[in-house]
Amino acid sequence: MDEHVLDDLMKKFGQDVWNFAYSLTQNRTLSDDISQDVFLQAFKHIDSFRGESTVKTWLLRITRNVSINYRRSAFFRRVWLVNEIDPGRWGQSAEQDFMETEASNEVWRQVFRLRTKQREVIVLHAKYELSLQEIADVLQMPVGTVKSRLFGARKKLSKLLEERIAYEII
Repeated sequence: MDEHVLDDLMKKFGQDVWNFAYSLTQNRTLSDDISQDVFLQAFKHIDSFRGESTVKTWLLRITRNVSINYRRSAFFRRVWLVNEIDPGRWGQSAEQDFMETEASNEVWRQVFRLRTKQREVIVLHAKYELSLQEIADVLQMPVGTVKSRLFGARKKLSKLLEERIAYEII
């Protein structure tokens, strides 16, 4: 792979790789390190890309594997998500914007309370809009397992959100 191709990959997929790493580690500094390692590995092992999946799916699979290795290391520390605010909504009242942002933030806070196996399928499905087959490719597992984890993740997320709402009402 020539350096221009690597640069193009980093420009096109760098943010997706970083965001996925962050969703798995919940640590900004670690996500920076993981992103660099992902593109170094892609550069070194471009010949292992067989074209059976998209480049994005291949890079997200590498991201997951590198993240798992980092999480296993002694340097891993857990940090909770501070969600990005969605700029770009116009024509709504400040109160509506605030309420929607708070609701979105709460959903993502609860997503990050899920176990990693549940969280990664939710993030790949909701954030990256990957198909079940693409998620299966990234996670290297059968589609049936992805469906099962996604069902369990949605059920757990729904329960967490219901508990949160009940807590706020009391």
